[in-house]
This record gives sequence, structure tokens and C-alpha cells, in this order.
Amino acid sequence: MSITPDALEAEFSLPTAATRLDFLSRRDSGESTLNTVQDDEADRWLALGDSDTSLDVYEALELLALGEVIARKAHDSQLVGIRAALRGGASWEQVADALGVTPQQAWDGFAASIAHLEDGAAHSARELAGTRPAA
Repeated sequence: MSITPDALEAEFSLPTAATRLDFLSRRDSGESTLNTVQDDEADRWLALGDSDTSLDVYEALELLALGEVIARKAHDSQLVGIRAALRGGASWEQVADALGVTPQQAWDGFAASIAHLEDGAAHSARELAGTRPAA
């Protein structure tokens, strides 16, 4: 089975993906040396706490793909959040503060995000965005 963000994205919600990523991250010892697989007491959960652990290749690839899944889902949530803030009357300065960027960067990011939407949704999002804030 191939581990890809597309395959995992359908399987994991954002909270579940973050929980799994956290679990795998905590299990990895962080060593930079090549892994050696240890299969002693594989069925005993307490064995995980007794020694440094290293992820196997499957788990390491899952960790990597889950990071991408979380990034994608967070990006989608950002688009939803910006639209909600603008509908609620927030200014681009307020949106930018919430994102930690300039108003121009916030507007540019929003414009790029809505570019892939269907015509009707993109049009209403562009109307919601208004003109690009001045520098």
C-alpha cells in the first residue's frame, strides 16, 4: 500500500490526523542514525516506554504524509475562517493580524485560494474580498 496524503486525507479528520501525528512523533527517538528494527515484546505496550524507539519505514512515511494532510486541512480551514471573518465585517487589517501577515499578504493568499473554486463561488468570494488593501 502506498502512503500518500491523498489516501490519508480521506481517512483522517484534522483532529485524528493531529493525534496520530503527535503519537508517531513522540514514539520516534529523533536519532539520525539508521534504524534497527527491534521486535522484542512487540505485543507489550509497556515496552514502548522502556527504551528509545524508532519508527519503521511505514510509520515514518505515515508521519510525513500526515504532516501534509494537516497542512492541507489547516489551509482549507483558513479559507473558511477568512470568508467567515469578512462576512462578519472584519477588515483586512484584522484578518491579517489574525494570520500574522500584512493585509496585502492576507488578501493575496485569499485570492490565490479562491482561484480554484467554481465560477459562482469564486465570484462571490472575490466580491467578499473587495479590492486589494493599499500598502
